[in-house]
Amino acid sequence: MDGVIILFVVLAAVLVFAIAAGAIGREAHRLDAIAPRAVYQLDEAVDFVADRLPSDSQARLTPAEVEALLVAHLRWLHEQGLQPDQAVDARQSIDDELVVSEDALVAYLLAAADEAEVELLDDVDAVNVVDAHLDYFEAIGAVGPQAPLDDLL
Repeated sequence: MDGVIILFVVLAAVLVFAIAAGAIGREAHRLDAIAPRAVYQLDEAVDFVADRLPSDSQARLTPAEVEALLVAHLRWLHEQGLQPDQAVDARQSIDDELVVSEDALVAYLLAAADEAEVELLDDVDAVNVVDAHLDYFEAIGAVGPQAPLDDLL
């Protein structure tokens, strides 16, 4: 009788292990197929960008102005199709390649700064904000690879 009980306990333990291993393996495979979600937090982005601006730009821009430029940058990304309407766990489906030039973005930010009544005393401030903001995107894992220079022509 004791041998039968031990056999059932061993079989139950093996069965539980097999079920757990199968469930963990299935979830690991599912999570591997989905790109990790990049979490963008505006307050964190403002702090990150403001800390990485050159001292001249830091002296000219307030945190509220940096925030206004970052929001304009996000709006521009959305208009270009680079920011989804909602965050969902799904495979990335990028059908068309999109090459983003910093010149177009900086020109957009200069116009958006005028609309938001952000007084940019030097246009290089917009360039510095863009560079630091792109660094933030890279830090949170929200950017893809940089296009080769021959794709820009």
